[in-house]
Amino acid sequence: MPIEADVFSDLDQFDRKILEALAQDGRLSITELAARVGLSKTPCQLRFKRLINDGYIEGFKAVLNPAKMQLDHIAFVEVKLSNTREDALKSFNDAVKKIREVEECHMIAGRFDYLLKIRTRDIGRYRRVLGERISTLPHVASTSTNVAMETVKEGWDKFASSLT
Repeated sequence: MPIEADVFSDLDQFDRKILEALAQDGRLSITELAARVGLSKTPCQLRFKRLINDGYIEGFKAVLNPAKMQLDHIAFVEVKLSNTREDALKSFNDAVKKIREVEECHMIAGRFDYLLKIRTRDIGRYRRVLGERISTLPHVASTSTNVAMETVKEGWDKFASSLT
């Protein structure tokens, strides 16, 4: 699905090619990156540094295989809060960030307040995380769980191919 042209209007074709190449392989050397995007090494390195400084690139990390680590049980938890004033939201946000099993947390506009992506070894571990950690977060009134049966698509790097 192509991205609207104006979304990255301050990036030219070389910047977008750099982002796409790095999203696919963050371990590319500057020399390899320059060759892939059609620039010489120095201009490529300058663009690379600018993209980092401007916040387009937030960092680099290894992409781990959750199944190999026996962490392939995914549950999505809808969380409804009893209080949605700013201080309550901040309190919840600060506390949820401390739970390592919470892979993602999104504030939602809809029938519940937050959607959490929880990754654990199995349903038993998930049940303990829900009962002992999620349900005890500040201002949690109720939760509802949806268990993923299969992951069909995951990851931001797949998006990068539509940059160019």
